[in-house]
Formats: sequence, C-alpha cells, structure tokens
Amino acid sequence: MPDLLLELFSEEIPARMQRKAADDLKKLVTDALVERGLVYEGAKAFATPRRLALHVAELPVRGRDVREERKGPRVGAPDAAVQGFLKAAGLTSLDQATIVSDPKKGDSYVAIIEKPGQETVAAIAEIVPQVIRSFPWPKSMRWGKASAAGASLRWVRPLHSILCTFGPETEEPEVISLNIDGIASGNTTYGHRFHAPQAITVKRFDDYVTSLEKAKVVLDADRRKEIILTDARNLAFAQGLDLVEDEGLLEEVAGLVEWPVVLMGEFEQRFLEIPGEAIRATIRANQKCFVLRDPKTGALANKFILVSNLNASDGGKAIVAGNGRVVRARLSDAAYFWATDRGSLPDLDTFEESAGKLGLDLSKPLDQRMAKLDKLGVVFHAKLGTQGERVQRIAALARELAPIVGADPDLAERAAKLAKADLPTEMVGEFPELQGLMGRKYAELQGENASVAAAIEEHYKPLGPSDRVPTDPVSVAVALADKLDTLVGFWAIDEKPTGSKDPYALRRAALGVIRLVVENSISLPLGDYLAKPFARTARSELFAEFLKAKGAVDALTAAGLNLGGLAPSVAELAKVFLARQINGAQQVSELMLSRAIDLLSFFHDRLKVTLREAGARHDLVDAVLGEGASNNDDLLLITRRVEALGRFLDTEDGKNLLAGYRRAANILKAEEKKDGEGAFAGAPDLQLIAGAGLIEEKALAVALSQATPKAEAAVDTEDYEGAMAALAELRPAVDAFFDKVTVNDPDPALRSNRLKLLNQLREATRAVADFSRIAG
Repeated sequence: MPDLLLELFSEEIPARMQRKAADDLKKLVTDALVERGLVYEGAKAFATPRRLALHVAELPVRGRDVREERKGPRVGAPDAAVQGFLKAAGLTSLDQATIVSDPKKGDSYVAIIEKPGQETVAAIAEIVPQVIRSFPWPKSMRWGKASAAGASLRWVRPLHSILCTFGPETEEPEVISLNIDGIASGNTTYGHRFHAPQAITVKRFDDYVTSLEKAKVVLDADRRKEIILTDARNLAFAQGLDLVEDEGLLEEVAGLVEWPVVLMGEFEQRFLEIPGEAIRATIRANQKCFVLRDPKTGALANKFILVSNLNASDGGKAIVAGNGRVVRARLSDAAYFWATDRGSLPDLDTFEESAGKLGLDLSKPLDQRMAKLDKLGVVFHAKLGTQGERVQRIAALARELAPIVGADPDLAERAAKLAKADLPTEMVGEFPELQGLMGRKYAELQGENASVAAAIEEHYKPLGPSDRVPTDPVSVAVALADKLDTLVGFWAIDEKPTGSKDPYALRRAALGVIRLVVENSISLPLGDYLAKPFARTARSELFAEFLKAKGAVDALTAAGLNLGGLAPSVAELAKVFLARQINGAQQVSELMLSRAIDLLSFFHDRLKVTLREAGARHDLVDAVLGEGASNNDDLLLITRRVEALGRFLDTEDGKNLLAGYRRAANILKAEEKKDGEGAFAGAPDLQLIAGAGLIEEKALAVALSQATPKAEAAVDTEDYEGAMAALAELRPAVDAFFDKVTVNDPDPALRSNRLKLLNQLREATRAVADFSRIAG
C-alpha cells in the first residue's frame, strides 16, 4: 500500500518548539485522514532546525464507499416535513426515496444515500493546506507580499518549500499538487545549509532519510541526542573527566543542529573560584555548552563541551576559540557578581530601619541584602504586601512550627529571615534559577549555622514529584512556613487555582506540604496553622474598616457639624458606623472561616492525588475523612489511617466485615425510610436480647460492647492497626447474626431492638472510617 511523505522546509525553527510541532503535524494530518475514512498502518513525525517531516505508512488509495439509510416521515406527512427530509437527504423528489412498511407505524419514506470513497490524493491535497494555514505555532510571522486571497501565510519562520509525495515502494511516487501562497509542492528537499545546500530529489521515506544523511542532516532528534551524548562522554573520558549530563540542555542543543559535531573548549583555572553552580549556569545559559567534572574531587574542571553544526576544515579550532572567548567574557561577569555580592553595600545607613524591624546584622553582607529588599518595598503581590512583610510572616510561622518539627526556634526564625535575602544579589539577578543556592553559599561565607544555610537553599523544596524532600528540621520548618504562607495568602484574597490554571503554583505548594509532613513523619494539626493566619487577615481588614469609620466621625466632630433634629447627631452617626463595623466583623470572619475550610479541603484533594500515585485507593481517603472524623487536619495521621484501612480491607476479615456492614447499612436505610431517620439510635435492650434466646444475637451484642471501646481507644492513641484488629473481632459474630437472626421480626419490639443492634455496628465502624464511602 502507498505511503505519504510530507516535508515543510523553512528557516530555523526555535529548538523549544520543534518536538511539539512534530507531534502537532502528525496529529493534525492523521486525524484528518481518519475522519475521511483513510485508516493507516503507522505514522511518525520528525523535526530538525529547518524542517518538519511526516511519514504515514500503508494508506489506502481511496477511502471506503459509504451506504447510509436515512429514515424520513411517514407517507402522507405534511409537505413541510417531506421537503425537509428531501433537503437533508440530498434528494430532488420522492421518486428517489424508498417506501418501507412497518406493521405498527405504517408506511414511511427512506433515503438510500451512497457516497463513494474519496481518492487519497485528493484528500491529502485538501488536508495539507488546511494544516499549514492553521498550524498552532506558539509564535509565528508573516513575510513577503499578501496574496490575492488576503494576508500572507503565517509560519514560525519563512517557509521555503513543500515536499509531498504519495505512492507504493515499488513504483514512482506521485507528487501531490499543492500551491500555498506561491509555494508549490514538489519532490525536492535540501540538505545541510553549508555542507550540502543543493536541491535533492527524493522518492519515498527510506530514500529521503538516506539522502539527507548523505547531505549531512540527521533527521531524527533522538538520534542527534544520542550522537551528542555519546561523543561528549567519549571526549570527556579521553581527558580523564566526567560529563555533567543535562537532559534539558541536551534536548535544546539537539534542536539547534542538523549535523552534530562535538568539540571541547577550555577556560582559565582562576574562574574555578566561582561556585560551580554559577559556572554551569553561565556556560549553559549563554553558550548552550556542557560542563565537565573531575571524578576524583567531584569539582568542576576548567573545560566545557560545545556542539557545532558543521565539520570545519580546521577541525573546529576556530569554533572552539570563538566559544572560549565568549565563555571567558561571561565568566568574568560571573566573577564580578560573586565578588560584589560578598562585599558591603554602599548605602548601609539607609537600611537601619529595615534591619531593626527584621533583627538583621548590617555587618553581614547577606543581612544587608535582606534589609535592602525590605527597604526597596519589593512587592510580592499587590494584595499580599511586600517581600519584607512576607518574610516577617514566614519567620513568625517558622518559629511557631519549629518545636513541632524538632527544630531550634531561633535557628528556624533566623533562616526564614535570610531565606529571600539572595533575591537582590547580582548573581541571582542574572541567573534566577540560582535563588536559594546562592543564598546558601553567601550564608556559609558569613559563618551562619549549617542548618540555617541549608534551609535558605532547601526551603523551596520539593519543587516537584521527583525533587527530594528536606530532612533537616530547620529546613522543614522554613519550607512549611513558606508554603503555608503562600497558600493562606492566595486563599485569603480568593486567588485559588481554577481548572488547569494555577499561575502561582499553589497545587505544587500543597503537594510540597503533604510530602514534607508525610515523608518526615510530622504530626501537624494543619487546621490551627490555617485558622490563625486567616484570623489575622480578618482582623487587618476589620482594623482598616475601623480606621475609615473613625476618620469619618473625627472629621464630622472637628467640623462642629450639628444638624439638630433634622438629621442624626455626630454621636448617632458614630453609632451607625460602629454598627456597620460590627456587621463587617461578622461577615469578614465568616468569609475567612469558609476560605480556611476550603483550603483544608484542597489539601485533602491533593492528598488523594498523592496517595493514588502511591498505589492507594482514593476512596479510602473519603472513608477516613467521613463526617465527624477526628484528626482530619493531620495529613500524616490521615495517610497512616488510609494505609491501615487498605491493609485491613485486603484481608478476609476486612472484606467480610465490609460486606456485613453494607448489609446492615442497607437494612437500616430501608427501615429508616419507614420509621424516620434516627429511629434506631440509642443502645439496644439487653434484657430483650436475652429473652429472645438467640445465641447469635447475644454474641453480636457482646462483641460490639467489647470491640467498640477497643477501636475508639486505639484511634485516640493513633494505633490504627490496633483499631482495625478490634473491628476484625466483630467479623464472626456479624456473619453468624445474619445467618441465623431475622432482623425484621413480626414482633415490633424485637425488630426495633435488632435494628438498634445493627445501628451500633454501623457506629462502631465509624470510629475507624465511614464504610459507606468505600467503593466496590
């Protein structure tokens, strides 16, 4: 069967857009083919800096014929219905329709519509121009003159040629005729810009790949990555060094070259005095080069790997020299930043107020930068204040959290006050990705406690599911404080995530809190630490309203306004303002309480995601967080409870008890509809049970009286395995009860008493979890 080969050849496509563009091309073309009934065997898309290519294998020559029966109105129906049917079916008269008889509905018209399958060549000729004109580039440009149809073609960079062929392997493929704004399709492409710029005629995909390879173009981006990585490792090994691998940089560099040639450059030894992370950021950001490491010391070497796009006649000496000059210039800048950040600021006397407010030592460079950040009033968010105000909140919260996580409160507070101090440094200003890390370096240089220095870097962590979680107690305290302040702040101003939009990375912050407490086994009553800052927010809003009211009353008093009996006096007006303030207090308090509850619910949702990814059943979280559940704000205890419940339900006792619970719950639900909700609350009459003389009924009553307090006591001491074991003791009695006892006994007293016994069973399980929320 024939194959389709499509290439769109242009000026350089930005590396960051190539991978997605190839996927988009494949999806848009193949989806359009399938819509037309043209099913293919396989498809693969490719991207180089100058081309997008698509190969679709095993396409039919034409689509399938379609035969459709469209039912119309009954015979004798109104003319309007008949005309609507004819128009919809594409018929000119009823003579072209068939009459079908139905014993119940009578005779009705049916149109037989037969559509021949579309020729594949014609379909491709329709699809490709549509795809090109509507291609979803993140950014695109126009060039040249507008066509008669309107504006000129938009593409990421000027589009030069279109290769579009269709045909089987054994025959000469057909060139599908296209003309898009003067760009006519053909069967030619072009090789490397410098090594092989001439036109190349190709027939089919295999021929296309081979021809490009000869013309110094590696079509497959993954193969270019493999070449770069292998050659870079080999060059490094030859020098007794290790390559510092970087997947993101490798992906980018592979998108910058069509014919990768790996070379090694060098810079002066003196630049190694700069922190290795800064050297790497400088060389990576400015020259897209890889750094090397000495395997003996683990420190960076004064060499780097660059990737050229051509085989130079001098073996790459000029390219290496040129890159070396730029690298040295950039490292000189980095050396200047490093030296400047370690020195004192020139205007220290202007920072004394900020230093006093934050308890900073202006003899230390990092403290000076924090005082500068506060003095400048750098805004964190228009509704949440400045960075200095935020640091004060984080420091207070970190001090409060310190005893819970096992940290020294003084160290936690000190670390929080310096956590954002590197933001105004020269190095972080140039390389924002180094924030935190440079703060740690500067903290170590000024003799800060090791835990304080570590916390400055680690308080941002974890940044994602693969990022490590800090374990030092000071780091944990500051990381929790930073994330909780962010979440509470944005919830307080009602800027929470919506749908797929999360501009402030609040989901990531919540998942970070969850990982911090769970992986460090921290029992944290989250409700307290959400309620307090929300209460502070409410008080601040109320105080602002109070100042407005007081100002208005003071102004009226100062003006000597006295309207006598015609209008309220100043005193009465003051009462009105006071009443308004009290009403506002209630409204703001209720609003903040609802937002605190909503944020706790957001944590529960994120916890479900985390547990589900870890293999747990998310419905068990709902069961543990059932109505009236205790400790529903302690994420660690919820996690342990879910894990214990999952293990219990995997046992035979757990499965059978769940089945017994459901049977009891279903009976109670049905009977409560008759007698009213709560009709069977309260303890059953033990004398009535004894009088009935059923051993199984007595056994269940005894088992419940023993297991329920055991389960409740175990939950109170956070022994969830013990709570499950206590519930497991109920299983034999529950099985025997349902096997031998008739719940809905003809005697109303016995019926009501047995339903109370089942209600006791339902309540006993609720001590551990809400079994009604367990799926399956």
